[in-house]
Parts: sequence; structure tokens; C-alpha cells
Amino acid sequence: MRLPGWTREPLVHFLAAGTAIWFVLAWQGEPVDPASRTIAVAREDRARLALQWERTLQRPPTDAELDSLTEQFIREEVLYREALRLGLDRDDAVLRKRLATKMDYLAASMAETASATDATLEDWLKRHPERFAPEVRYSFDQAWFADRAAAGRALAGGTPQGEDISLPPALERAPRREVEQRFGEAFRQALDEAPVGQRWHGPVASGFGWHLVRLRAREAGPVPSLGAIRDKVEADWQSATAAARKQEAYRVLRQSYRITVAR
Repeated sequence: MRLPGWTREPLVHFLAAGTAIWFVLAWQGEPVDPASRTIAVAREDRARLALQWERTLQRPPTDAELDSLTEQFIREEVLYREALRLGLDRDDAVLRKRLATKMDYLAASMAETASATDATLEDWLKRHPERFAPEVRYSFDQAWFADRAAAGRALAGGTPQGEDISLPPALERAPRREVEQRFGEAFRQALDEAPVGQRWHGPVASGFGWHLVRLRAREAGPVPSLGAIRDKVEADWQSATAAARKQEAYRVLRQSYRITVAR
């Protein structure tokens, strides 16, 4: 049976995952009320604690160990509620980042468990041979800037004039290893994504700062067959798909906000 096209939309996956989490939370009980002074540890809670112990140690806990786990659970719940009561969850940069990371994970979670068909992976391998070829050579020009904003202004101005640094302004058919040694792995990964042509693009980050890059050629050597590197290709496809779904989910969510930025 062929599913409708809308079922493959990233936003549908994002909302479906969110709904699943809502049902799990609803099954576990009502949200914590920090004003409540009642903590009820149900049989289901103790069973969950015992299951977590068994998965970790490969054996069920003794009665004494389960009682100790229950006491740890109660202690955590008491401290958690008191933290909420004192408002410690507000204006907390670490907590804010963790919650944002969880939202990103929610958006990408469907991609992490997805499996691609051979046809999908063959197409991915064909479109990204440089990621899997034993050897890739790059020919490019680069202009370096200490500040990202300066790099952006130079890009908007047309032909960029970079700042002085002890890096080659151009390389011809440089192998992957040489590019990584000179500019770093992140820079080389950006070259794998860059369009080939005569146009400058960026800013591209490296350990030195920011670069504008004109990638004139990217030559991939012989690429192994899908059968020889299927796991590697599928992992790469899943990673890229998860990143795309996170970005799409954020784009859709951002559109629902009215955002003003003071300058």
C-alpha cells in the first residue's frame, strides 16, 4: 500500500512524535504541581525503577535495593519540586539550552530510526560521492576574515579582499588530508557541501576564523559500491535527514512567532 505524500512531510513526523510524547506523559500522570506537598509512589513507578536497574545490571534488584532506588526517587522529586517552587527553572541558561536540545531531538527522532531503501541510498551515494570516496581533491580560492560580519560584508561587496594570514589563498587539486591539515575538518566538510563554480560563498568557519570560498573543482576518486559501504551511506543519509528535519521543524515553529530584534 502506498501512503499519501503528506505522510512523508517532516512537520507531520515532528507533530506525530510530539503527540506520542504527550500520550506517554499523560499515561505517567498529571504534570508536577510544585505547590503540592503530596508525593505518591505508585507500583508502576517502582516497577519502572526496577526495570531500569535490571537493564543496567542484567539482574532484578533485591528488596533492599528497590527500597533504596525508591528513596532516591523521592529525594529527587522533593528537590525538583522545591527548585520549581523557588523558580530556579527560570533564567537558567543551561536548562534553556537543554530544553531547546530536547526539542531538536524530538524533531529529528523519526529520522534516527528510519531505514532507507537501496534506491534511496544509491541516489544519495551518487549525489555525494566525495563523502565516500577514498580520495578527493579540491581546487579552491579562499579569503580569510577574523570577524564573521566582516566576511559577510565582503561577500555582499562582490570580489572579496581577505585579511592577512599565513594560509594559502588558493590550492590546486589538494587532497582531503592536506585540506584538513591546513584548514581543519570543519572547513573540509564545508567544501563537500559547497557548490562548484565561479561564485564566492560563505562565511565558512575554521579554527582560524571565517572564510569566503570559491570552489573551482571537487574531484572524487573511485567510489566503492553501495554493497561495500551500505552502513556508512545509511548513517550519513540518516544524519543529513535528521538535520534537515530539525531545520524544517524550527522554520515552521518560528513562523508562528512575531519576533522583533532591537539594534
